[in-house]
Amino acid sequence: MSDSHVLLQYGDDPFNNTFDDLEGRRAFSITSAGHLPNAVYRLTREPAWSQRHPSIMGPGKSYFYFGPDIAKVARAYQAPAEPSSFFISSWIFGGADTAFRRSRYFTSQAGKDYKWRISPSRMELFDSRTILAVWELSHPDDEYHARLIIRPPGLPVVTEIVTTLAMNRMAQQLRWGP
Repeated sequence: MSDSHVLLQYGDDPFNNTFDDLEGRRAFSITSAGHLPNAVYRLTREPAWSQRHPSIMGPGKSYFYFGPDIAKVARAYQAPAEPSSFFISSWIFGGADTAFRRSRYFTSQAGKDYKWRISPSRMELFDSRTILAVWELSHPDDEYHARLIIRPPGLPVVTEIVTTLAMNRMAQQLRWGP
């Protein structure tokens, strides 16, 4: 994956972690944005990092809204646009094919469809024919929790990639889905 961008994830909590590039620059952070009355989390793309990559498009923040007691209802919006501009209301699981049973799909703001193929220690994001990103757990001796590799075609939608990756990780921790 030459010319790929590598982000190291620090922290194993999908509701509170950061992604830094190999030079130590913060690229993304996921933190609590409040809990009254329901839990809200915010993903922030750091301007100092994104300014180094002019092909990045879209808003710099996403918000994750959970129902009461973090019930099996979650919505993600990208700001500052209106909430309907990018909305994840549910995850669609793959069909009978065993290799794709642990897959989740989303549509980008540009209307393009993507699919995450999920396993406990690795997730791969595909468009119709290409792997755009790979997230994988690190070795226990590494100081970071996981590594996210983003291929050049994925960089314009990197915030959507990290947003949906976070939703997948949150869903795993909350034991949503099959």
